[in-house]
Amino acid sequence: MVAFEKLIAKEAKMSLKNKVALVTGSTSGIGLGIAEKLAESGFHIMIHGFANEDAISKLKTEMASKYGVKVGFNSSNLIEVAQIYKLVDHCQSELGSLDVLVNNAGMQFTSPLEEFPNEKWDDIIALNLSAAFHATKAVIPQMKKAGWGRIVNIASTHGLVASVHKAAYVAAKHGLIGLTKVTALELAESGITCNAVCPGWVRTPLVEKQIADLASNNNLTLGAATISLLEAKQPTKRFTEVSHLGDLVSFLVTDAASNMTGAELKMDGAWTAQ
Repeated sequence: MVAFEKLIAKEAKMSLKNKVALVTGSTSGIGLGIAEKLAESGFHIMIHGFANEDAISKLKTEMASKYGVKVGFNSSNLIEVAQIYKLVDHCQSELGSLDVLVNNAGMQFTSPLEEFPNEKWDDIIALNLSAAFHATKAVIPQMKKAGWGRIVNIASTHGLVASVHKAAYVAAKHGLIGLTKVTALELAESGITCNAVCPGWVRTPLVEKQIADLASNNNLTLGAATISLLEAKQPTKRFTEVSHLGDLVSFLVTDAASNMTGAELKMDGAWTAQ
């Protein structure tokens, strides 16, 4: 049985060889973890995000050497619509195609609704929702031509339920799940799937900042603030691992998931089971 499973895994990896994945917001955190897992599966990777030149050069070299794949980089500002289409064009021209799109880039800001800065609302909606729309629109023609494609939207538990002081983020993530469903329906017979992944608390730089703010605002140690954050929402009282999200996305791009589309896949420590 073990030998058979290894053979299936080998065949799946071979079928993905030379395909190209673009992961937005992938210089750190969840996006980087997903990019690493896709590279491990044999995908050539277009890294996207902001980082200094030395860090990017090191990341590209290490990933290419470790997994034997080509690795590109693009720093487009996805709040600017024109740059989203340039990013897709760059990926296709440098790496030869674009077979998997992971819309992961995002930002967060917390404030009571009546005090929420208008410019923060606009930026969060633009990056967390509109950028996914434009990137999806841009990749569909090539994926249709190939008769194969995978689109994965990194939504959130906050795409399913709400929390106070997160109006823009919650609205964007709910919208992203809606976009996922429409995309899946429109592409249902095309060989292209579209699914949403909904993590709960994942230990990333974004969450580390929330823990630090919670500690500062409530005179807590970082350890106590961490426990407080998890106890409030996530019954398992454990963070989801970035690598586990990468494993889930890696499954979604395989043929085993070819009839899974329009799904909201939770990895939230039973947050939404309450």
